[in-house]
Amino acid sequence: MASIFSRIVAGEIPCHKIAENDEFLAFLDIQPLADGHTLVIPKKEIDYFFDLDDELLSRINGFARDVAKRIEQAIPCQRMGVAVIGLEVPHAHMHLIPLQSVSDINFERPKLERSNEQLAATAERIRQIDLS
Repeated sequence: MASIFSRIVAGEIPCHKIAENDEFLAFLDIQPLADGHTLVIPKKEIDYFFDLDDELLSRINGFARDVAKRIEQAIPCQRMGVAVIGLEVPHAHMHLIPLQSVSDINFERPKLERSNEQLAATAERIRQIDLS
């Protein structure tokens, strides 16, 4: 059975897309820890992040770096937090989380409640950032 992320890649489930290329997709987490909380995934379904081969791992990190720079410009923060947990969805992914403090990356704290409209506005604000 395809993971929920594979279904998002296939267009079966909508998402608030931040960036995309042939290999990777970045989209907002619908249960964010902070505004701008983004998931970065390979389009190819690979269960465990550290099962990515060396080349794919290098490329996803470069893709995530560019996404993180856009988020940092759109969402005021002290730093961009990065987390690879992989327990909830059997599809390799990393979390990019704008941080004001270390507690902002605590996955045990309550998630923010954001409407579809709020998420869409956040995604649009991030997509508007030009890195060139």
